[in-house]
Amino acid sequence: MAKDISRRRLLALGGGALGAATAGSLLPPSLQAALAAEPPPGGLGAIKHVVILMQENRSFDHYFGTLRGVRGFSDRNAVELPGGKPVFEQPGLLRTVLPFPVRGAADAQQKDLQYIGALDHSWSGGAKAWNDGWMDGWITAKSAATMAYYTREDIPLHYELADTFTVCDAYHSSIHTSTSPNRNHLWSGQTGHEANGDRAVGNDAYEEGTHPGYSWGTYAERLEKAGRSWRTYTEWDNFTDNQIEFYTTFKAIARKVLAGTPHTYMEAFYATVRDAADAAEREKLLATLDEGVKSLTEAERSLFERALRRVPTGTLADAFRADVASGELPEVSYLVPAAVDSEHPGSSSPIHSATLVYKVLDALASHPEVWKHTAVFLNYDENDGFFDHVPPPVPPAGETDEWWQDVPTGLGIRVPMLVISPWTVGGHVSSEVFDHTSVIRFLERWTGIEEPNIGAWRRTVTGDLTGAFDFERGQPQPEVARPGAVPPLSERWQPQPPADQRMPEQEKGRRPARPLPYRPDVSGRLSGEGDARVLRLTVSNDGTSSAHFALYPYEGEFAAPQHLDVRGEAQWDVPLTAGDSEAYRCTVTGPNGFRREFAGNKDSAAAEVSSRIDARARGGRSQGGRSSGPRARGVRLMLHNSGPEDLTFKVAVLAYGKPGSVDVTVPAGDSRSHVHDAADEHGWYDLEVTVSGDDAFRRRLMGHIEDGHPSVSG
Repeated sequence: MAKDISRRRLLALGGGALGAATAGSLLPPSLQAALAAEPPPGGLGAIKHVVILMQENRSFDHYFGTLRGVRGFSDRNAVELPGGKPVFEQPGLLRTVLPFPVRGAADAQQKDLQYIGALDHSWSGGAKAWNDGWMDGWITAKSAATMAYYTREDIPLHYELADTFTVCDAYHSSIHTSTSPNRNHLWSGQTGHEANGDRAVGNDAYEEGTHPGYSWGTYAERLEKAGRSWRTYTEWDNFTDNQIEFYTTFKAIARKVLAGTPHTYMEAFYATVRDAADAAEREKLLATLDEGVKSLTEAERSLFERALRRVPTGTLADAFRADVASGELPEVSYLVPAAVDSEHPGSSSPIHSATLVYKVLDALASHPEVWKHTAVFLNYDENDGFFDHVPPPVPPAGETDEWWQDVPTGLGIRVPMLVISPWTVGGHVSSEVFDHTSVIRFLERWTGIEEPNIGAWRRTVTGDLTGAFDFERGQPQPEVARPGAVPPLSERWQPQPPADQRMPEQEKGRRPARPLPYRPDVSGRLSGEGDARVLRLTVSNDGTSSAHFALYPYEGEFAAPQHLDVRGEAQWDVPLTAGDSEAYRCTVTGPNGFRREFAGNKDSAAAEVSSRIDARARGGRSQGGRSSGPRARGVRLMLHNSGPEDLTFKVAVLAYGKPGSVDVTVPAGDSRSHVHDAADEHGWYDLEVTVSGDDAFRRRLMGHIEDGHPSVSG
């Protein structure tokens, strides 16, 4: 049924979009023309406008698990569940559930693929799915529908934007819960506490009749104080997504404005406007509002007009376009759509959001002088209840501001982020770790105005989004030809997995990748004596930013995964399991596909492997500091034999290069080195090291060697 409905009509974006779709692209013709121009010089300072469009409730795998060249369903660094299965094989009450396509479920259930329903996205449900970092509670917490995903055929505009600009595949929601706390992070850099002392981890703010509001400041207020222009574009119906309305400063302004009405907060007033019997009644209500605005001081009136004034339902894009055309677009714009355009699976659909995104981009690109100085961030507040396979970074237990009820508040589950700008053209992927506070940090870098609410750990583990841009050179527009189709509105439903399940196939091929600020490595050796014997891991990162490492203890060395943030060097002692074998089997993961696997037992002490990442440029230098010659990148293995007999190590190539292996014999009490050249694979490597005669010993080394230059995805 879904396929039949999908053929009924082309994307309902207006006449311009119809022509674009016919030509093989869903991008506005104005944007296609604007992409032919080189971005202006001047780096970050050349940006004059930042547009922030936060949509609702989609996970990264749910949208982009099949997208070429990102960390999706073909991820070689996917973690293993405690029972030994891949994280994609989620345990359910009756059977294991794999990711399955919404389109197939729609056909089987005679439903419309655009209108699947919402799932649990509560604080308790998020903690249950995450399950101490094991990531194996998705089905019991969310239902089997959590594993449903879309493809290019279903959401063509989203995919074309990813192929044209830059997609971030390590962008996380800020907290394991619902809309309001995540939007608190976007607006203010944190979610603090409710008036009763509880952590603000739910949607309590929406009980506006009784909620006192949040007392800490917002970044918008800091912009206001500094004399920088900003505005919220929002409609009479905004799905209570304009989070700034729930802060005490703005609640007080609302009460003052609404003193002549029965209402004390904006949502209640605008609900009355929406429900007015006729236009005359509506105009009367709005006139009362304008009278209330006259009672404000000049400073209060500025905050009201920027944050609380709403435009008629269905006109957000028109209001935005009018300001672009008139030269009145502020430096920072927050776009807060109505429920129907919000992309929320309970009230909207991907195609409704695509319509709005199209109009916003067309408004900008129709005025090339505005477009060429603009950056658009299209992100999602939380994952609803949809599965994502990448475990988020977790703060240390000592970071009390980042824990609540013995559960880390974040980072949350990955969500989509598209960075749309003249400086992000090229279909790149950025795999730097980000969350919603990264948007504020970008604004910090751009304006010089600091946000003190962002905690030290967030600043350590996440970037500021400047790494998603290339301010040094422009990129040609990639060729895209992805026509799409749109079904009409229908009932909400929850997709069910098919009886015959199989892992989805991710699109083949790589995509250009932004350079990353990480250079991680981990080596391990047995250390100590008797009961104090441990696997001592040396964890290093000589990159310019801290790297987050997670350790998965598959032999029960710890009760739950462990976490460590490193810039420089640190040590991790992993206890051996009790019993005669005193075994160990653990995996350490890090950013951008970094992985180290360690397996062995107390009798494997004679075989140790350490590694060193070599990355250097050779050849000439081009103008602008980029290498004009080949770049040498390799993994140097040091194979140690501290035992009484000669040992033969086998180094096997598992991926990224021609399969094969090399035997290296190491005399007793000696060491030998082996260098694996990863230059031809753009710095990617996946190696296995075993020892002849020792079936327990195994090491796996996988990752990407960063050298400060653009590269390609794995």
